[in-house]
Amino acid sequence: MTTPPPRRPDPKPTQRVVVTSPRTRAPRARRPYSGTREINEQSELGAVYMRTLIRAQRRLGLSVCLVATGALALLPLLFAIEPELGKFRILGLGLPWFLLCVATCPMLLLAGWFYVRQAERSEREFAELVERP
Repeated sequence: MTTPPPRRPDPKPTQRVVVTSPRTRAPRARRPYSGTREINEQSELGAVYMRTLIRAQRRLGLSVCLVATGALALLPLLFAIEPELGKFRILGLGLPWFLLCVATCPMLLLAGWFYVRQAERSEREFAELVERP
């Protein structure tokens, strides 16, 4: 029978050592000209930044207005094409009046919520673009 080898005493617990460059903790150098400085000085690049933001917001506003106006404009056309729809009653109101008075408000609130959400997203992306180091 063979005897097992003698047991060694437990080694010291291992210690973790972080190996990084000392420069990783140093603050990053900022760009000499940030986008906000370009905008504040009203340089040509700052004007391009602002035109881009305004163009994006204008496009968003027009598209939301066109969709909301188009949806409202289709109602009279729908009732002109299919006059039988005007005879339906919902909660004591004729369908055309119900759609114009009751269903329009949630649609406009939804359009406004969508516009604000998208405009804030556009401004957030613009701020990230301008502040990018």
